Amino acid sequence: MAISLLERVAAALFGGAESSADEAAERQLIADSIEAVVEAVEPRVRLNTRYREKLEGCIRKTIAHLRSIGRQPLEPLLLSRAAWNEDPRLNAFFATADDVPACLGRSTELRTFFEDPANRDVAEAYALLGMKKEERTVLAPQLVGNEVRHDVPQVTVSFSGHRLVAPAPTLAATRLEVGRRAIERLAQVALSRIITLDMKATELQEHKAYLGARLRVLNLARDGVEGIVKDPALIAEEIKAVERELKETVDSYIEAKASLATLDGYIQRIDEVFSHPEQHITLTHTPLRLSRMGIKVDEGSTEAVNELVVPELSIGDGLQAAIAIARCPRSELPPKEDLIAKAERYL
Repeated sequence: MAISLLERVAAALFGGAESSADEAAERQLIADSIEAVVEAVEPRVRLNTRYREKLEGCIRKTIAHLRSIGRQPLEPLLLSRAAWNEDPRLNAFFATADDVPACLGRSTELRTFFEDPANRDVAEAYALLGMKKEERTVLAPQLVGNEVRHDVPQVTVSFSGHRLVAPAPTLAATRLEVGRRAIERLAQVALSRIITLDMKATELQEHKAYLGARLRVLNLARDGVEGIVKDPALIAEEIKAVERELKETVDSYIEAKASLATLDGYIQRIDEVFSHPEQHITLTHTPLRLSRMGIKVDEGSTEAVNELVVPELSIGDGLQAAIAIARCPRSELPPKEDLIAKAERYL
């Protein structure tokens, strides 16, 4: 059920068509979204008879945010060796023309897609291209006036770690897959918070047991033979310190279990994430002016430049990637034998 619900929600938000203004359709979208999220994060939340009411507000916020992402244009990028000289985005993303088919060949998902008998007549696939964008300041030659200087600080922009995911026969299908993964990312964050809290409760429980045992040892030391040879005041002082730490640990354990073990605790974790989706998924568009060598060029420069806008997807925890919807021609996919031969040369 969760998969079909996620697909329905993704279709409504990332299907490419304008969202329906029909009130009944909107209510259905909210209901589907709530059920998809609950199923993915913690199905037991349904035991709370008011879970739909409690989650409606945060789900509305997430729907609005994902809609804003879904409306943003992502013009498909043709991944072909020949296009490398003509397309400024392709020229910026790949250091050489040969790197383009090499990227296609490395994608296990893309090769599996084309090898599927159901896709044998598909000449071109769409996929999401993800890359790491890195900016560095270097000293490089630059024409300053009529003089070439060799130590001018310049900013280089490079792209690495190219990955192709979610191949599909149509642009719409790839957009739907991106939307589904965005929703799953939010569910992942909420579930991770529940797991983290559960781990914290387990650690506190173990520490509580350790402190309890330590306290028993100290009481035995105070009342036993050790109390004859060791200053009882020192033992009593250590007992008080352990008792204080034990009380703090017990209080923290009770708080952690109370916020986790109840259905309201699960709902609170979901609400924390889905009330602030912009903290976990954002899509921005960064304009760039780059030379053919990947060096940033000022607005006033007269040299030839690649002007492009780079979509950047951030999914929290410092995870960010430059992305593009890629058109992947079957004809550009190198044979497996070529990849094996190339790999053997480096062994």
